[in-house]
Amino acid sequence: MTNIHLLGAPIEEGAGRRGCIMGPAAYRTAGLAEELASLGHEVVDLGDAQRDEVDALETEYTHLKLLPQVAGWARSLHRHAYDLAKQDVLPIYLGGDHALSMGTVTGHVAAAAELGRPQFVLWLDAHSDFNVPASSPSGNIHGMPVAFACGLEGFPDILGKPLPAPLESRNVCMIGLRSVDGMERDLLQASDALAYDMRAIDEHGIAKLLLPFLDQVAAADGLLHVSLDVDFIEPDIAPAVGTTVPGGATFREAHHIMEMLHDSGLVTSLDLVELNPFLDDRGRTARLMVDLTASLFGRRVLDRRTQSY
Repeated sequence: MTNIHLLGAPIEEGAGRRGCIMGPAAYRTAGLAEELASLGHEVVDLGDAQRDEVDALETEYTHLKLLPQVAGWARSLHRHAYDLAKQDVLPIYLGGDHALSMGTVTGHVAAAAELGRPQFVLWLDAHSDFNVPASSPSGNIHGMPVAFACGLEGFPDILGKPLPAPLESRNVCMIGLRSVDGMERDLLQASDALAYDMRAIDEHGIAKLLLPFLDQVAAADGLLHVSLDVDFIEPDIAPAVGTTVPGGATFREAHHIMEMLHDSGLVTSLDLVELNPFLDDRGRTARLMVDLTASLFGRRVLDRRTQSY
Protein backbone atom coordinates (compact mmCIF):
# COMPACT_ATOMS: atom_id res chain seq x y z
CA MET A 1 0.00 0.00 0.00
CA THR A 2 1.19 3.49 -0.88
CA ASN A 3 0.13 6.64 0.96
CA ILE A 4 -0.83 8.89 -1.95
CA HIS A 5 -1.49 12.61 -1.58
CA LEU A 6 -3.29 14.44 -4.39
CA LEU A 7 -2.65 18.16 -4.88
CA GLY A 8 -4.46 20.15 -7.54
CA ALA A 9 -2.53 22.76 -9.50
CA PRO A 10 -5.11 24.69 -11.54
CA ILE A 11 -2.59 26.67 -13.56
CA GLU A 12 -3.29 27.70 -17.15
CA GLU A 13 -1.13 30.82 -17.37
CA GLY A 14 1.89 28.95 -18.71
CA ALA A 15 0.06 27.65 -21.79
CA GLY A 16 -1.05 29.40 -24.94
CA ARG A 17 -4.77 28.83 -24.45
CA ARG A 18 -7.24 28.64 -21.62
CA GLY A 19 -8.83 25.53 -20.10
CA CYS A 20 -6.16 23.72 -18.07
CA ILE A 21 -7.49 25.43 -14.96
CA MET A 22 -10.25 22.79 -15.04
CA GLY A 23 -7.79 19.87 -15.11
CA PRO A 24 -7.73 19.03 -11.38
CA ALA A 25 -11.54 18.98 -11.21
CA ALA A 26 -11.67 16.70 -14.24
CA TYR A 27 -9.34 14.17 -12.60
CA ARG A 28 -11.50 14.17 -9.51
CA THR A 29 -14.69 13.79 -11.55
CA ALA A 30 -13.12 10.91 -13.49
CA GLY A 31 -12.60 9.08 -10.19
CA LEU A 32 -8.83 9.17 -9.74
CA ALA A 33 -8.94 8.94 -5.93
CA GLU A 34 -11.53 6.16 -5.99
CA GLU A 35 -9.57 4.18 -8.57
CA LEU A 36 -6.36 4.35 -6.55
CA ALA A 37 -8.19 3.48 -3.33
CA SER A 38 -9.71 0.43 -5.03
CA LEU A 39 -6.16 -0.82 -5.61
CA GLY A 40 -5.54 -0.80 -1.87
CA HIS A 41 -3.76 2.54 -1.54
CA GLU A 42 -4.49 5.18 1.05
CA VAL A 43 -5.47 8.38 -0.76
CA VAL A 44 -5.65 11.86 0.72
CA ASP A 45 -6.91 14.76 -1.40
CA LEU A 46 -5.25 17.97 -0.24
CA GLY A 47 -7.45 20.13 -2.45
CA ASP A 48 -5.94 22.73 -4.75
CA ALA A 49 -2.81 24.77 -4.19
CA GLN A 50 -3.19 28.54 -4.24
CA ARG A 51 -1.03 30.86 -6.32
CA ASP A 52 1.29 33.24 -4.47
CA GLU A 53 0.90 36.92 -5.26
CA VAL A 54 3.92 38.13 -7.20
CA ASP A 55 4.60 41.64 -8.48
CA ALA A 56 6.14 42.30 -11.86
CA LEU A 57 9.52 40.63 -12.39
CA GLU A 58 12.46 42.25 -14.09
CA THR A 59 13.48 40.61 -17.35
CA GLU A 60 14.77 41.65 -20.72
CA TYR A 61 12.51 39.04 -22.33
CA THR A 62 9.29 40.99 -22.57
CA HIS A 63 7.61 38.30 -24.70
CA LEU A 64 7.27 35.97 -21.71
CA LYS A 65 3.54 35.64 -21.15
CA LEU A 66 1.90 36.11 -17.74
CA LEU A 67 5.26 35.87 -16.00
CA PRO A 68 4.18 37.09 -12.52
CA GLN A 69 1.28 34.61 -12.44
CA VAL A 70 3.48 31.70 -13.48
CA ALA A 71 6.06 32.72 -10.90
CA GLY A 72 3.34 32.77 -8.25
CA TRP A 73 2.38 29.20 -9.10
CA ALA A 74 6.00 28.09 -9.21
CA ARG A 75 6.70 29.48 -5.73
CA SER A 76 3.59 27.93 -4.24
CA LEU A 77 4.13 24.51 -5.81
CA HIS A 78 7.85 24.52 -5.00
CA ARG A 79 6.98 25.01 -1.35
CA HIS A 80 4.30 22.30 -1.41
CA ALA A 81 6.54 19.83 -3.26
CA TYR A 82 9.46 20.42 -0.93
CA ASP A 83 7.24 19.77 2.10
CA LEU A 84 5.60 16.67 0.60
CA ALA A 85 8.97 15.25 -0.45
CA LYS A 86 10.05 15.26 3.19
CA GLN A 87 7.05 13.12 4.20
CA ASP A 88 6.45 9.41 3.77
CA VAL A 89 3.92 9.98 1.00
CA LEU A 90 3.80 9.84 -2.78
CA PRO A 91 2.40 13.11 -4.14
CA ILE A 92 0.47 13.34 -7.39
CA TYR A 93 0.16 16.86 -8.79
CA LEU A 94 -3.00 17.34 -10.84
CA GLY A 95 -2.55 19.94 -13.55
CA GLY A 96 -2.81 22.32 -14.97
CA ASP A 97 -0.25 23.19 -17.65
CA HIS A 98 3.36 21.99 -17.62
CA ALA A 99 4.69 25.21 -16.13
CA LEU A 100 3.63 23.68 -12.81
CA SER A 101 6.76 21.51 -12.99
CA MET A 102 8.87 24.60 -12.42
CA GLY A 103 7.63 24.29 -8.86
CA THR A 104 7.12 20.55 -8.39
CA VAL A 105 10.39 19.37 -9.90
CA THR A 106 12.53 22.04 -8.24
CA GLY A 107 10.87 21.34 -4.90
CA HIS A 108 11.65 17.65 -5.13
CA VAL A 109 15.21 18.31 -6.31
CA ALA A 110 15.78 20.61 -3.32
CA ALA A 111 14.46 18.01 -0.88
CA ALA A 112 16.48 15.22 -2.52
CA ALA A 113 19.66 17.27 -2.19
CA GLU A 114 19.06 17.67 1.55
CA LEU A 115 18.41 13.94 1.84
CA GLY A 116 21.67 13.21 0.02
CA ARG A 117 19.96 11.29 -2.77
CA PRO A 118 19.99 12.05 -6.50
CA GLN A 119 16.74 13.16 -8.11
CA PHE A 120 15.82 11.65 -11.47
CA VAL A 121 13.05 12.80 -13.81
CA LEU A 122 11.20 10.84 -16.48
CA TRP A 123 9.62 13.32 -18.91
CA LEU A 124 6.83 11.77 -21.02
CA ASP A 125 5.95 14.49 -23.49
CA ALA A 126 5.76 15.41 -27.17
CA HIS A 127 7.93 18.41 -26.27
CA SER A 128 11.25 18.55 -24.46
CA ASP A 129 10.26 21.78 -22.62
CA PHE A 130 13.94 22.74 -22.71
CA ASN A 131 13.50 26.30 -23.93
CA VAL A 132 15.04 29.24 -22.15
CA PRO A 133 13.52 32.74 -22.51
CA ALA A 134 15.93 33.63 -25.30
CA SER A 135 15.08 30.53 -27.36
CA SER A 136 11.31 30.47 -26.96
CA PRO A 137 9.49 31.68 -30.08
CA SER A 138 6.11 31.87 -28.32
CA GLY A 139 6.91 33.13 -24.83
CA ASN A 140 4.68 30.41 -23.36
CA ILE A 141 6.42 29.35 -20.16
CA HIS A 142 5.04 25.78 -20.17
CA GLY A 143 7.77 25.08 -22.73
CA MET A 144 10.58 25.88 -20.25
CA PRO A 145 10.31 23.85 -17.01
CA VAL A 146 13.08 21.31 -17.65
CA ALA A 147 15.58 24.00 -18.66
CA PHE A 148 14.62 26.01 -15.59
CA ALA A 149 14.97 23.05 -13.23
CA CYS A 150 18.38 22.23 -14.75
CA GLY A 151 19.60 25.72 -13.94
CA LEU A 152 20.05 27.04 -17.47
CA GLU A 153 20.72 30.76 -17.67
CA GLY A 154 18.43 33.60 -18.69
CA PHE A 155 15.46 33.07 -16.39
CA PRO A 156 14.08 35.88 -14.24
CA ASP A 157 13.65 35.45 -10.50
CA ILE A 158 10.81 32.93 -10.81
CA LEU A 159 11.19 31.28 -7.38
CA GLY A 160 11.95 34.52 -5.57
CA LYS A 161 15.31 33.06 -4.59
CA PRO A 162 18.20 31.27 -6.26
CA LEU A 163 17.49 27.72 -7.39
CA PRO A 164 18.22 25.67 -4.23
CA ALA A 165 19.72 22.79 -6.21
CA PRO A 166 19.79 22.26 -9.98
CA LEU A 167 18.49 19.09 -11.56
CA GLU A 168 21.38 17.23 -13.18
CA SER A 169 20.54 16.96 -16.88
CA ARG A 170 22.17 13.51 -16.98
CA ASN A 171 19.40 12.39 -14.60
CA VAL A 172 16.66 13.32 -17.07
CA CYS A 173 15.11 10.90 -19.56
CA MET A 174 12.64 12.20 -22.15
CA ILE A 175 10.50 9.78 -24.12
CA GLY A 176 8.01 10.52 -26.90
CA LEU A 177 9.50 13.70 -28.37
CA ARG A 178 8.15 14.86 -31.71
CA SER A 179 8.04 18.67 -31.54
CA VAL A 180 11.18 20.57 -30.51
CA ASP A 181 12.06 24.15 -31.46
CA GLY A 182 15.32 24.81 -33.31
CA MET A 183 17.30 26.62 -30.62
CA GLU A 184 15.72 24.37 -28.00
CA ARG A 185 17.10 21.34 -29.85
CA ASP A 186 20.59 22.81 -29.72
CA LEU A 187 20.30 23.34 -25.97
CA LEU A 188 19.02 19.81 -25.48
CA GLN A 189 21.76 18.24 -27.56
CA ALA A 190 24.39 20.20 -25.64
CA SER A 191 23.08 18.73 -22.38
CA ASP A 192 23.54 15.23 -20.95
CA ALA A 193 19.80 14.45 -20.96
CA LEU A 194 18.56 11.25 -22.57
CA ALA A 195 16.10 12.30 -25.29
CA TYR A 196 14.15 9.70 -27.28
CA ASP A 197 11.77 10.70 -30.04
CA MET A 198 8.97 8.59 -31.48
CA ARG A 199 11.32 7.17 -34.10
CA ALA A 200 13.40 5.67 -31.28
CA ILE A 201 10.24 4.02 -29.93
CA ASP A 202 9.41 2.74 -33.43
CA GLU A 203 12.88 1.28 -33.89
CA HIS A 204 13.63 -0.08 -30.42
CA GLY A 205 10.39 -0.32 -28.47
CA ILE A 206 9.56 1.10 -25.07
CA ALA A 207 11.37 -1.45 -22.91
CA LYS A 208 14.83 -1.01 -24.46
CA LEU A 209 14.64 2.74 -23.95
CA LEU A 210 13.21 2.80 -20.43
CA LEU A 211 14.90 -0.15 -18.70
CA PRO A 212 18.47 1.25 -18.78
CA PHE A 213 17.23 4.50 -17.25
CA LEU A 214 15.37 2.66 -14.50
CA ASP A 215 18.50 0.61 -13.84
CA GLN A 216 20.44 3.88 -13.53
CA VAL A 217 17.94 5.21 -10.97
CA ALA A 218 18.06 1.99 -8.96
CA ALA A 219 21.87 1.79 -9.00
CA ALA A 220 22.12 5.35 -7.67
CA ASP A 221 19.43 4.81 -4.99
CA GLY A 222 17.70 7.72 -6.65
CA LEU A 223 14.30 9.30 -6.30
CA LEU A 224 12.17 9.27 -9.46
CA HIS A 225 9.74 11.99 -10.45
CA VAL A 226 7.53 11.19 -13.45
CA SER A 227 5.95 14.01 -15.44
CA LEU A 228 3.21 12.78 -17.78
CA ASP A 229 1.89 15.23 -20.35
CA VAL A 230 -1.37 14.41 -22.12
CA ASP A 231 0.26 15.18 -25.47
CA PHE A 232 2.66 12.28 -24.96
CA ILE A 233 -0.28 10.16 -26.15
CA GLU A 234 -1.67 10.01 -29.66
CA PRO A 235 -4.26 12.83 -29.90
CA ASP A 236 -6.80 10.56 -31.58
CA ILE A 237 -7.25 8.83 -28.20
CA ALA A 238 -6.34 11.77 -25.95
CA PRO A 239 -7.75 14.92 -27.58
CA ALA A 240 -7.96 17.15 -24.47
CA VAL A 241 -4.73 19.06 -24.94
CA GLY A 242 -3.98 22.43 -26.46
CA THR A 243 -0.72 21.38 -28.14
CA THR A 244 -1.72 18.29 -30.13
CA VAL A 245 1.04 16.68 -32.18
CA PRO A 246 0.12 13.64 -34.31
CA GLY A 247 2.06 10.42 -33.98
CA GLY A 248 2.13 10.01 -30.21
CA ALA A 249 2.32 6.95 -28.02
CA THR A 250 -0.38 4.35 -28.49
CA PHE A 251 -2.72 3.16 -25.75
CA ARG A 252 -0.59 0.06 -25.16
CA GLU A 253 2.76 1.89 -25.30
CA ALA A 254 1.57 4.35 -22.66
CA HIS A 255 0.25 1.57 -20.43
CA HIS A 256 3.45 -0.44 -20.94
CA ILE A 257 5.49 2.44 -19.53
CA MET A 258 3.19 2.73 -16.53
CA GLU A 259 3.35 -1.02 -15.88
CA MET A 260 7.15 -0.97 -16.09
CA LEU A 261 7.27 1.94 -13.65
CA HIS A 262 5.07 0.04 -11.23
CA ASP A 263 7.23 -3.07 -11.51
CA SER A 264 10.35 -0.99 -10.81
CA GLY A 265 8.99 0.34 -7.50
CA LEU A 266 11.06 3.50 -8.05
CA VAL A 267 8.49 6.25 -8.58
CA THR A 268 8.34 8.75 -5.71
CA SER A 269 6.24 11.57 -7.23
CA LEU A 270 4.09 12.24 -10.29
CA ASP A 271 2.84 15.15 -12.40
CA LEU A 272 -0.29 14.77 -14.53
CA VAL A 273 -0.29 17.80 -16.80
CA GLU A 274 -1.83 19.67 -19.73
CA LEU A 275 -5.32 18.17 -19.40
CA ASN A 276 -7.69 20.72 -20.94
CA PRO A 277 -11.25 19.45 -20.32
CA PHE A 278 -12.63 22.21 -22.56
CA LEU A 279 -11.15 20.29 -25.50
CA ASP A 280 -12.14 16.80 -24.34
CA ASP A 281 -14.74 14.44 -25.76
CA ARG A 282 -17.12 13.55 -22.89
CA GLY A 283 -14.29 13.06 -20.43
CA ARG A 284 -12.45 10.57 -22.63
CA THR A 285 -8.96 11.92 -22.00
CA ALA A 286 -9.46 12.36 -18.26
CA ARG A 287 -10.58 8.72 -17.97
CA LEU A 288 -7.58 7.57 -20.00
CA MET A 289 -5.19 9.48 -17.75
CA VAL A 290 -6.85 7.91 -14.70
CA ASP A 291 -6.41 4.49 -16.32
CA LEU A 292 -2.73 5.16 -16.92
CA THR A 293 -2.25 6.30 -13.34
CA ALA A 294 -3.98 3.14 -12.13
CA SER A 295 -1.52 1.06 -14.18
CA LEU A 296 1.38 2.88 -12.54
CA PHE A 297 -0.04 2.00 -9.14
CA GLY A 298 -0.57 -1.66 -9.76
CA ARG A 299 -3.58 -2.37 -11.91
CA ARG A 300 -2.76 -5.22 -14.27
CA VAL A 301 -4.11 -5.93 -17.74
CA LEU A 302 -6.12 -8.81 -16.29
CA ASP A 303 -7.72 -6.42 -13.79
CA ARG A 304 -9.14 -4.12 -16.46
CA ARG A 305 -12.88 -3.78 -16.64
CA THR A 306 -14.59 -4.06 -19.98
CA GLN A 307 -15.70 -0.59 -20.96
CA SER A 308 -16.44 1.55 -23.97
CA TYR A 309 -14.61 4.76 -24.80
